[in-house]
Amino acid sequence: MISILNIAQLVIAVLMVIGILLQQSGAGLGSAFGGGDSIYLTRRGAEKTIFVATIVLAILFLASGIARLVI
Repeated sequence: MISILNIAQLVIAVLMVIGILLQQSGAGLGSAFGGGDSIYLTRRGAEKTIFVATIVLAILFLASGIARLVI
């Protein structure tokens, strides 16, 4: 059971890192050259899906870590 949790935690961690890296940053390279005036507060489409998936993966990662401690 421990090896399954180890593998699951590793896979979740890799997916979470990918999800974090895929999220767009509001202060990208365009704002460094003066073109960063397009600020919006809502997430839409794929960006929202990646954002929610990253939160779900973080919760699963935390739950798998607690499960490893309990077992």
